[in-house]
Amino acid sequence: MTMNRLSAILLFALFTTIALAARDIPRRELLNDGWAFCLNDSNFAEAQSVTLPHDWSIRQRFDREAPAGNDGAYLPTGRGWYRRLINLSADYAGKRVRLYFEGVYMNARVWVNGHEAGGWPYGYSSFWVDATPYVKTGQNEIVVSVDNSQQKNCRWYSGSGIYRNVWLVTTPMTYIDDWSVSITTPDVHTVEIAADVVSPDGRRTPLRRTIHVAEPRLWSPADPYLYHTELATDDGTDRLTLTYGIRTIDYDADGGLRLNGKPLKLNGACLHHDNGIIGAAAPDAAEYRKVRLMKEAGFNALRTSHNPPSEAFLRACDELGMLVIDEAFDGWREAKNSHDYHELIDQWWQRDLEAMVRRDRLHPSIFCWSIGNEVIERKKIEVVRTAHQMATLVRTLDPQRRPVTSALAAWDPEWDIYDPLAAEHDIVGYNYMMHMAEGDHERVPERVMMQTESYPNDAWQNYERTMAHPYIIGDFVWTGLDYIGESGIGRWYYQGDVEGEHYHRPLYPWHAAYCGDVDLTGLRKPISHYRALLWNDDEPIAMAVREPNGYRGEVKTTLWGTWPTFESWTWPGWEGRDITVEVYSRQSPVRLYLDDKLVGEQLAEQMKAVFTLPYQAGTLRAEAGGQQVRLTTAGAPAAIRLTADRTRLTADGQDLAFVTAEVVDGEGNVVPTADDRLTFSVAGAGSLLAAGNADIKDEDPYFDATHRAWKGRALCVVRTSKKQGAIRLTVTSPSLLKATMVIKTDKK
Repeated sequence: MTMNRLSAILLFALFTTIALAARDIPRRELLNDGWAFCLNDSNFAEAQSVTLPHDWSIRQRFDREAPAGNDGAYLPTGRGWYRRLINLSADYAGKRVRLYFEGVYMNARVWVNGHEAGGWPYGYSSFWVDATPYVKTGQNEIVVSVDNSQQKNCRWYSGSGIYRNVWLVTTPMTYIDDWSVSITTPDVHTVEIAADVVSPDGRRTPLRRTIHVAEPRLWSPADPYLYHTELATDDGTDRLTLTYGIRTIDYDADGGLRLNGKPLKLNGACLHHDNGIIGAAAPDAAEYRKVRLMKEAGFNALRTSHNPPSEAFLRACDELGMLVIDEAFDGWREAKNSHDYHELIDQWWQRDLEAMVRRDRLHPSIFCWSIGNEVIERKKIEVVRTAHQMATLVRTLDPQRRPVTSALAAWDPEWDIYDPLAAEHDIVGYNYMMHMAEGDHERVPERVMMQTESYPNDAWQNYERTMAHPYIIGDFVWTGLDYIGESGIGRWYYQGDVEGEHYHRPLYPWHAAYCGDVDLTGLRKPISHYRALLWNDDEPIAMAVREPNGYRGEVKTTLWGTWPTFESWTWPGWEGRDITVEVYSRQSPVRLYLDDKLVGEQLAEQMKAVFTLPYQAGTLRAEAGGQQVRLTTAGAPAAIRLTADRTRLTADGQDLAFVTAEVVDGEGNVVPTADDRLTFSVAGAGSLLAAGNADIKDEDPYFDATHRAWKGRALCVVRTSKKQGAIRLTVTSPSLLKATMVIKTDKK
């Protein structure tokens, strides 16, 4: 369908025409509501009304034949069209009007009033569209086409659609270029701000400001203090509010990484960009929750594997205190999948790197830039030139000169062949290769290293090696959170099920990853408590129980997996047979009791004490260093308990609450054997966005209002409307007492 025909389509009640304020025009206005969406073709007469951020793939059913396959969570992709109408008053005449898209996956093309105004192919880059030549007073039409039909183009779940925020940015014709702004601190008492002022004919004039800070409060993960200032043109007609932190970063092989002059080791996690059961959609509340979960799990650093994240994610890292490796690409010129970045690199790598660095360089949380991950051509001499070009561009774009890295890996004995490639980086990323560190240090003593990916099971040895050597600055586990796609990585399975790793063969119905320290419902797994205890002095004692081999079948584990281990003392049918209990503690000795009778006492080796005892129902209690933890056998399922991550939300149509539903017995203990089917209903000032559990084989779609519990837990996501008031969430199941929760919503 042509754009002229699109413009001629009759308006239906489905389309929301937004009249923007005639006075006091805001510089930035969120354009997330009032969109019409249709799948595959541009027949808007049959469109549905959607609110951004929007991922159309997660709103469909799992399909064994979906072209994205294992990588893409067996969810359909395809093409989609979006349409938005806005009314601009006469006050907009003579203004610069731009559209800012934070992320569209992928191959976005944007039309304004029937004119193609811009677009961007790489689905993880933010981009600008200058609508000034095409807008008019009165009604204006924005149409966006999205093409995610060429599969496979990603090794994990990408999602499909306008999955991040969209903004209308209105300025005078002479304006401050948002992405030209940079902030440097020659010393902690001096803040230098630089930007470009763009004239109507495109000429750029430098804008400089210097701020003196007498007693600076330095940003760190422990104290993420932020400063705010306003940058204005000389005539005051355009102004930006800037947020920044003051901190210093130094590193070398002798002293390791130093933040604000103090040595710091990185307990890091890799993260993909999705938000679990809501897919790739990136509402601000979901991005903040993601960082909160990682902070609560004891991490102090995150790697955005393998693409630039949302702006909200980086703001959350700034505000909550999380260091970040900001990563650009998964691959370069040789394909990992048939339609991945190798199709774009020659024409787009400079623009994509520029989009990442210019957008993100104000964030104090970013301590390092990554230009790639396990590139296939890493043994070819040409790769050194590519790395040099990319690293040089990044250093040119970032006046703070943060270090540049990429993640190197080897699947054969040839490792030192990468020395010329490694030399192009300031810090060398090692994927699963930190066992080579001591030898590499002897060969290249000035090299600074970090393990950019590691297996969850290697927590102790990676911690021990990192703490032993100053030239190793940290370890980033794969991964911090379970995620959609890359289906089956990290799974355990039973004899008779489909064998092997996720990359060996299709594994449907597995549709997600189970290698995270935190599962899809936000629950910390035992490995999370153990890892956090290694790296953090204040992590409390924790206890978990290994599933007995043969309890549900003969257990098979995978490379990124751990033995199925749960915070549960409920194992019906295993009475009198041996079962293994793990207690994680920095203190020794560790004492274990069953119903207040001493089972045994052990020293914690590698901060872990392991006990074997015959299983019987009761209360298991572990003690060490004045701390204790309990696990109690659960009774029969009796009721549903609801717990929200937030109980007061903003009535803006964007805010979210993530609500955990637990099946509990009469004493309030979670019943880990419960798999009751739960029905979620929402009334009042909000709606149900998604429901799911942590079972990566469950084929129920996440958009449905019913979902069974897994290990006694499920999760739902509630979104506010623009109406102030209360959201009433009710969760029912035929044999359980229902649960109701009220969440208040307020205007900003």
